[in-house]
Amino acid sequence: MAQETIYLIGAGIEGQEGVSAKARELIAGSGLLVGRQRHLDRFADFGGEKVVLPELPALLELLKNTDKQAVVLASGDPNFFGVARFLLRNLPKERLEIFANVTSMQYAFARIKEPWDDAIFLSVHGRGMGRVIDKIVASEKACILTDPVNTPAAIARELLDRGAEGYEAWVCENLGLPGEKFTRTDVKGLLQLTPSDLNLLILIRTWEPTLTNYPLIGIDDEEFATIKKLITKQEVRAVTLAKLQLQNDLVLWDIGAGSGSVSIEASNLMPNGKLFALEKNPQCVAHLRENLAKFCAHNVKLVEACAPEGLEDLPDPDRVFIGGAGGSLEEIVEQVDRRLKGGGLIVLNAVTLDTLGRSVELLEYHGYQVEVACINVARTRPLTEYKLFEAQNPIYIISAAKPGAA
Repeated sequence: MAQETIYLIGAGIEGQEGVSAKARELIAGSGLLVGRQRHLDRFADFGGEKVVLPELPALLELLKNTDKQAVVLASGDPNFFGVARFLLRNLPKERLEIFANVTSMQYAFARIKEPWDDAIFLSVHGRGMGRVIDKIVASEKACILTDPVNTPAAIARELLDRGAEGYEAWVCENLGLPGEKFTRTDVKGLLQLTPSDLNLLILIRTWEPTLTNYPLIGIDDEEFATIKKLITKQEVRAVTLAKLQLQNDLVLWDIGAGSGSVSIEASNLMPNGKLFALEKNPQCVAHLRENLAKFCAHNVKLVEACAPEGLEDLPDPDRVFIGGAGGSLEEIVEQVDRRLKGGGLIVLNAVTLDTLGRSVELLEYHGYQVEVACINVARTRPLTEYKLFEAQNPIYIISAAKPGAA
């Protein structure tokens, strides 16, 4: 059977008038027209067979078995969160020809008179939220394709749970249709809206601080709210973060997070990552909440639990920092070892020789490649007209690499 070319044509916002003359000619000369009902309705004079867009596996079988020249209509650009990705994976590329059109996202930005070249574009349509919320809180401007389950209100609830409410929000409904509507509100206002199913959401960061006054790494200890100065000191924190070998989209567990200083600086270094700060001490939790809000660490989730019990419902980590074990070091290491991905890293800070020795013993028993760095820090302090170095307690930074693929 001859393999006819399959044309993927973006239907655009304006209907048939928004399709190029070449695309209209191809549609008129085709024997099969596939698309959503609202797209098919725009081509009422089409003389061939019309098929309402089925589920993707059924669409693939239809296109594989037809001997007709086929056109698949899509919204906007078929390559942009569209059907093209699926068909390009499952059909020879030489069979496909793509005609892009203006996307709904482009159109929405034009209608609200907002530049879009600095935005990120995301979709939760039929996909679930997954890492989308992480990407939103790491960006200044985002446009999201929604669906009847993952609505603007559902997205707003996730953002509010992170403390990320400093956005101007636009709900753009029924674009290009008679009921077209644009509603401007804020994140809390999204909870009150019930838009049509055909909508997208634009979020533009407004009043939230940009943290330009704080470095990505090396924040002064005094900037953190903490109890009795129980904090991973600035110099030790910097080495600890280096030993964790962080990457942008990893999962990090911070066990015994204390003030959250390690989690907060890690969040700056991995804005699309998932970070979980475990802390049980009520005083520390209060300070941790304060610090997370102050530094807008929206990709850090506070888990009020005592390890290892609090680890059960977390996603498997790529990196684990153990700042405090609360007397349960052996149980924590065993749980972490079961969950840590191959090639993952554990970094543990010890103050006493007893903790150092026990940590190395446990990690080597579980087959980890262990390295220890002893960090001795001395800071100057004034003494009349002179300066004097004042030594801090040495800290042992234990790095342990798990065998296996990274």
